[in-house]
Parts: sequence; C-alpha cells; structure tokens
Amino acid sequence: MILKKDYLRYIFVVPVLICCFFFTSCVSTQKSVYFKNLPDTVIAPVKGNFEPVIQKNDVLQIIVSSMNPEDAIVFNTPSTATTGAAGGGTQVTGYLVSEQGFIEYPVLGHVKAAGLTKEQLTTYLRDELNNRKLMRDPVVSVRFLNYRVTVLGEVSRPGVFAINNERMSIMEALGVAGDITIYGKKDNVLLIRDVEGQRVIKRLNLNNDDILSSPYYYLQSNDVVYVEPTKARVVNASGNRQTISIILSSISLFVIILDRLIIK
Repeated sequence: MILKKDYLRYIFVVPVLICCFFFTSCVSTQKSVYFKNLPDTVIAPVKGNFEPVIQKNDVLQIIVSSMNPEDAIVFNTPSTATTGAAGGGTQVTGYLVSEQGFIEYPVLGHVKAAGLTKEQLTTYLRDELNNRKLMRDPVVSVRFLNYRVTVLGEVSRPGVFAINNERMSIMEALGVAGDITIYGKKDNVLLIRDVEGQRVIKRLNLNNDDILSSPYYYLQSNDVVYVEPTKARVVNASGNRQTISIILSSISLFVIILDRLIIK
C-alpha cells in the first residue's frame, strides 16, 4: 500500500523526470566530428604564399647586424619608441605601422610597410642600407610583435591569443581555445579577416576534409574565428530555463492543491 507521503512524492518526481527528458536537447554526433569519413591519405599542400602580410597598427621588431656592430646600433633603436599590447597585457616596443601604412625608420625615414610581407620588407631595408652605403652586407630580421588571433563563440576558452611562431592553422587556434564545445557548429565556422582595409567573411566547414587544402586553413594576424552555437545551445540558454521553471511551479501548485484535497 502506498502511503500518502509516497504518493505525493511519485506525483512530483515523475513529471520532473519527463520534463528533463523532453527539454534536454540532443546534439547530432554527425556534426560534432572533425573530417568525418576522412581515409588514410596524403593531402597536397595548398598552392600560394601564406606568409602574413603587414597591416596598419602592427608592431614590428627590426634587428640589423653587420661585420661592424657599431654601424648597426642606430638601426636597432626605434626612432619612435611605440608601446602596444601583444596579448595578455604584455607590453612590447617596436616600430608601429601608422594608419598611412608607414614606419619611421632611422636614417631612411618613412618606409612603406603595410601590404608587404616580412620577406619583402626585409629585402627592401637590406637593399636600401646597401645602396646608400650606410652598412656593408647588413643582415636584417623582421618579426611581428603583436601577431594574434581571436577565437570567440562556442569554444571552451574564448579570447585573444598571441602567437610566437607567426604561423597558426585554424585547427591550432581552436586547440589553444580549448576546442569547440558539443554545442558549437563545426560545419559553419566564421572567419573574419582584414584585407587592405576591407572585411573578408568566409564560412568554413570543419566536418569536411576540404578545409585541409583551403587557402583559409592558415590564419593571419588579427583574424577572428567565431564558432556559432547550435539551436540546442540557444534553447538551453533561454527558452528551456523559463519553460521548465514555469512547469515546475505549476507542478508544485498542483501537488499543494492535491494535498489539500486528500487531507479533506
């Protein structure tokens, strides 16, 4: 024989379990796997030059050396010491690329940098120093001090990440961000890139192995990667909470009324 107390417990618990079952959204495993059905194979490298291009507001480190170290001293001190954040609050000092795309370089003055690769800027500086006989056989090294990518949306650790090796694939970026959660759309990842002042928007399908040979596989400095949430995440974050709260409140009211009727 079921006591009144046990009876009320069953009346309350069973509807709650039913609600949890129906309102817990399922995520398709088909869309949660990277490169599904990818066989053992060798993928040809992507054709093209994917060396990062210098952009406005980049901060560059330029180091010059030669047979005579004293000749290089003036070229290893930024004429306009510029400090900028390279991610994580770290302060760096280097040559700031202006809004007009130039850096202020010692002796050479205005040097066009935006739109060039590091190799192209290196060649230009080396040739100028040689041609003007400012140095003999100079060795020039250029690197980014603010190379970073931003990963947002349905990842475990969204944020801005500074990159030391100046080359990162989209898979590496997602790895640094803790990977896409089960609620993220792997088949519709948004890539936002600045190209000569214009925003280029590209949607990538990480379920498809075509991404491995895509020109967007390797990221560039200041790229933004956004992982869109699935409908399940949106529902769980909004409608479900409110709906379940209303249902539980209604069940509680029903139990109280039923308890009063049984007592009578």
